[in-house]
Amino acid sequence: MSTETTASVSTHILDTSIGRPAEGVPVELSVRTGLDGAWSAHGVSKTDADGRVKDLPALPEGTTHVRLDFQTEQYAFENQHSKDKQAAEAQQDAPRVRDSAAFFPEVAITFAVTAGEHYHVPLLLNPFGYSVYRGS
Repeated sequence: MSTETTASVSTHILDTSIGRPAEGVPVELSVRTGLDGAWSAHGVSKTDADGRVKDLPALPEGTTHVRLDFQTEQYAFENQHSKDKQAAEAQQDAPRVRDSAAFFPEVAITFAVTAGEHYHVPLLLNPFGYSVYRGS
C-alpha cells in the first residue's frame, strides 16, 4: 500500500490467446532513484491462479522508476500445447508456435512513479505480442 512518501505496485497477466489469466509466471520488481540510479532488486513473486501478483512490497522512499520483469518463457512452453491454446489457434489464422522457444522469453516494463500513488500495470500477453497499460 502506498503512503504519502512511497508508491505501490501491483500487476496481473491475461493470456489473450486463450482469454484466461496466466498462472505461475515469475515476476521480479526492481527499483531505482533518478535517471542515473542503479537498478536494485526489490521483490519477487509469481502470478496466482487469477494471473495476479498481490504480494509485491511497497516501494522504498525516493523511488522514481520501477521495472517489472516477467519471465514468460516457461509459461509459454508449458501452455503452447494446452487444449485451450489448441482450440484458440484452430479458430485463428495467426502463425502457430513452431518450437519450444517463446518469441518473448521475458517482458520488461519500466515506468516512472510518484510517491503517494498506486500503480497497477497489467500485461496482456499472447505468443507473438504483448501490451501493457496503467490500470486502476
